[in-house]
Amino acid sequence: MAVLAGSTLGIVTVLAALAQPPTEAGQVPGRADAVGQAQLTATTLAEATSRYRSALAEATAFETQAQLARDAGATALAAVATDRAAVGEYAATAYRRSAEERWPLSRLSLTAPDATTEVLHGQGLADRLSDEQDTQVARAATAAVHAASYTDTAQAAEAAAAAARRTADDVLVAMRDLVSTLDPSVSARWAGLGTSPTSTAQQERNAAALTEWQHYLGQLAAGGITPPPAATLTDPTDLPSGLAPLRDASGATVAGVASTFVGGRTLTVLPAETVAAVSAAFSQLGKPYLADQSGPDGYGCGGLTSTAWTTAGVGLTSDLDGQWASGTPVPVGQLQVGDLVFSTDPRSGLDDVGLYLGGTSVLSASADQWQVAVRTVTDLSTAVRVTVPATTPADPPVTGPDPATCSAPLPSPGSAGGPVDGAWGGWSNGQVPADQLCSLGGGHRLRCDAAAAYNAMSAAYAATFGGPLCITDSYRSLGAQVDAHHRKPAITAVPGTSNHGWGLAVDLCGGINVFGTAQTAWMQVNAAHYGWVHPDWAQADGQNPEPWHWEYGSLT
Repeated sequence: MAVLAGSTLGIVTVLAALAQPPTEAGQVPGRADAVGQAQLTATTLAEATSRYRSALAEATAFETQAQLARDAGATALAAVATDRAAVGEYAATAYRRSAEERWPLSRLSLTAPDATTEVLHGQGLADRLSDEQDTQVARAATAAVHAASYTDTAQAAEAAAAAARRTADDVLVAMRDLVSTLDPSVSARWAGLGTSPTSTAQQERNAAALTEWQHYLGQLAAGGITPPPAATLTDPTDLPSGLAPLRDASGATVAGVASTFVGGRTLTVLPAETVAAVSAAFSQLGKPYLADQSGPDGYGCGGLTSTAWTTAGVGLTSDLDGQWASGTPVPVGQLQVGDLVFSTDPRSGLDDVGLYLGGTSVLSASADQWQVAVRTVTDLSTAVRVTVPATTPADPPVTGPDPATCSAPLPSPGSAGGPVDGAWGGWSNGQVPADQLCSLGGGHRLRCDAAAAYNAMSAAYAATFGGPLCITDSYRSLGAQVDAHHRKPAITAVPGTSNHGWGLAVDLCGGINVFGTAQTAWMQVNAAHYGWVHPDWAQADGQNPEPWHWEYGSLT
């Protein structure tokens, strides 16, 4: 606990030092200053998010320890009750015995020597009963000590868990304090920090949404408006100076946001936490979809929204039901940027989630997009606003027995739980247009989510071995497949069937091309974290051992 508290104090101090007074009206930081502040902000808040989650994990571990101690204590108390009942039964039995039964030796007599054997036997039984009683009394005392010890352990663990949760809360408060001081121009630069590759068409969608968001932040900055904390927008009758309630088309007040008049038009003013969450999410554009992960290398849908909002000082779990329960449901006519928009499925209930961007656009890490991307969602009827916490959490609108899939396409018949077809985008194998693939450098290309995951894996590899992954082959066109199969028919797939033709496979070198090396061992331990796998057929005991061949996902 001391280590955790000390490290948390450090991060809170850094957050406090980074927080600066709001920029005065009309004084917008220069580009270089804004970029530097944005990078520092992103790094600092990412570290704080990690500390927050570590504190929560520690609290959960202590709570588990407390529950185990309580369970053991209950068992010990049951044993105490049993032992005390046994002691009581011994006492009752002793009370009912006659004096001769209690002290058989008193019956010894020189005049009746024939009774000596019986008397000695009776004394032995009496002694045995007395010993058993003494043992039972000792057991009862020991059980009582154990029960008290478990109670002490449970109480200590509960106290430690409470302390860890207070630490987590303190980090969140410091994060909210920081984001409440961010100039909108800094947030705009923060949103544009993402550099992961994506396809040309997706890049256009992403860039259009990012430009619109940065334009909005530029309007705030030009008007000298620093987004206020969400806590100051809860009461529409008591808003910060210069702000007025925002109303929908029917004239109803929109909760948790405000409006102001800038540049001859009415401008929506979002809470500081919302601005930070949306900017943080934009900065992850192009990162690969990795199921059940919450960054930094990739995200599942709930992992992206959890990380974005936690970075803004609003702690969210990654499970969709928990995210739904954290906010207040929002009707379609009152949706605002940053609201969580859920997709539903009759099998899993809440199945996907993203941050609303306006119109029919959301920013999400959905399985059908392969990466963090701007996507279109036509049904916007299931949404919550987390800056307006629910007083009574609403039940999910739909429930189902299956886990959420983050909009993953339905598996083809017979493939559930097994390999999946690598086909995507409507293209034929080996005939994927170049603008639908992303470059790795050196002439190598992959599907964009695979490229982003490969680059993240290569950076981690370089941290261990001093240089990036060595690659000899990636996307292979149909013509290249024909050529390779002509030269190496025994070890290449039939042209038009290779996973290289989907941009989802690589051949590696630099030690990974040999079984038993440190480089191969590193891949076997770490590659799956980035979504890369070594197929069964290519392993040392497979039908066609190829240590160099790795695939993105489990493919046919």
